[in-house]
Amino acid sequence: MESDERTVLVLGATGGIGGEAALQLRNAGWAVRALKRAAPKAMEDRDGITWLRGDAMNQEDVMRAADGCSVIVHAVNPPGYRDWQKLVLPMIDNTIATATARRATIMLPGTVYNFGPDAFPILHEDSPQHPVTRKGAIRVQLEQRLEAASLRGARVIIVRAGDFFGPKAGNSWFTQGLVKPGRPVTSIANPNRAGVGHQWGYLPDVARTMVELLARRELLKPFERFHMAGHWDPTGLLMVQSIRRVVARHTGKEPPISGTPWWALRVAAPVVPMLRELLEMRYLWDQPVQMANGRLLEVMGHEPHTPLDEAVEASLLGMGCL
Repeated sequence: MESDERTVLVLGATGGIGGEAALQLRNAGWAVRALKRAAPKAMEDRDGITWLRGDAMNQEDVMRAADGCSVIVHAVNPPGYRDWQKLVLPMIDNTIATATARRATIMLPGTVYNFGPDAFPILHEDSPQHPVTRKGAIRVQLEQRLEAASLRGARVIIVRAGDFFGPKAGNSWFTQGLVKPGRPVTSIANPNRAGVGHQWGYLPDVARTMVELLARRELLKPFERFHMAGHWDPTGLLMVQSIRRVVARHTGKEPPISGTPWWALRVAAPVVPMLRELLEMRYLWDQPVQMANGRLLEVMGHEPHTPLDEAVEASLLGMGCL
């Protein structure tokens, strides 16, 4: 089937960034398809999105779902940060094979896991990628495979942002580390080492950036990386203070802020796999890691940016915390 320039397949549309990207693309006039293992056997249109049954681990499913698509948003990740070594690369290989056959564009939400101390504290698109973790090494391989695919007919756009937060952020430090979804905010945990900066990415802003870049994709090089400035917290206190202000406006009470009990996470990690994965990324809270968005400004002239308190309020409302 000939590709429709405004038809997109979103892998991972039930997750945080994938779901937000699907909604933003739909609102921008794209015909959006989404792959879901538990979808009905027949196509189902819901909220302006066409849901198809399939698995990102099955290349035939991805090929079939992408028939006629000019773009594949690869926003699928193993749940709970687990089994990266088994799932991440096979899934991207299926997306690459499909995009190469369709001569489609792959849009990937990137991570900072790819980088090590030799690239800190300011990350540019061409900063060296020498990771210090297992997940980081896998993400480097993933991006290397995407760059190779860009020489075989696929186009690739990688958008890298800080720690995700938003109304439907799914598994993230905001939802798992700072506050608890579905519960009133009675206290706030802060993972940051005192005085260390941290970068956050508000999901709707990230998704809007992805949509705007896709609108310009024919003007880009076959392989492009873009970094977002997002919300930079220079002291490690701005985010938790924003949460406290928002909660106080809704409840009249300011919840206390405490440090993350890293010792308790270490004790529970042997029996809670997700805690093991979170502990591996602790180094990102012990030193400042900031992204420079020069290439994004060069191409778009601006970066979508929601004020922090407004973004935090929408996030807490969406999580059922207010």
